[in-house]
Amino acid sequence: MSQLYQNAHYTGSATQLSQLPADDGIEVAFAGRSNAGKSSAINTITGIRSLARTSKTPGRTQMINFFNLDDHRALVDLPGYGYAKVPEKMKLRWQETLAKYLETRQSLRGLMLMMDIRHPLKAFDLQMLTWANEANLPVHILLTKSDKLKHGAAKQTMLKVLSELKQHQLQATVQLFSSLNKNGRDEAVAQLDQWFEVELVVTTE
Repeated sequence: MSQLYQNAHYTGSATQLSQLPADDGIEVAFAGRSNAGKSSAINTITGIRSLARTSKTPGRTQMINFFNLDDHRALVDLPGYGYAKVPEKMKLRWQETLAKYLETRQSLRGLMLMMDIRHPLKAFDLQMLTWANEANLPVHILLTKSDKLKHGAAKQTMLKVLSELKQHQLQATVQLFSSLNKNGRDEAVAQLDQWFEVELVVTTE
């Protein structure tokens, strides 16, 4: 795994777009329902167990959290959605903020969208995909907790998700992922490498 992701460190949070850091460099955002294993996926990809806070109470991530990899690359942990027990007015505000972030952030290069493999393509997943597609933002879906299904069933679910995306005329790539057994980590990192243009970096070591 690239040393780049092991360098990830928390650099700040924002509750509204006006609080975001300067819109330069390259960012990749992580999004998903509050119980989809988003924080665990970030921790698995970086190899840093406590980087993104995990909680047994879904919906705790209510801010946009930034984790810098170097001076011009960052992972962005977006607020979990669709499950948190918060006032409806706050949910609507989150949704508006997320939509504007996806549509207007110039440094945003791609969206990693987490979905529990047992409950994929819920209403707000489709909304996130629609926003991203309208903004011409590439999306890579991680079907998390793939260890919960047998391999054949997991593969069938992935094929079904691909078929449903086609029916909805939504663009995204899809893979299986498990934070428990690290299945799919290398594939996810390869996608991140592409967005972060890692192959263009020349090291002096």
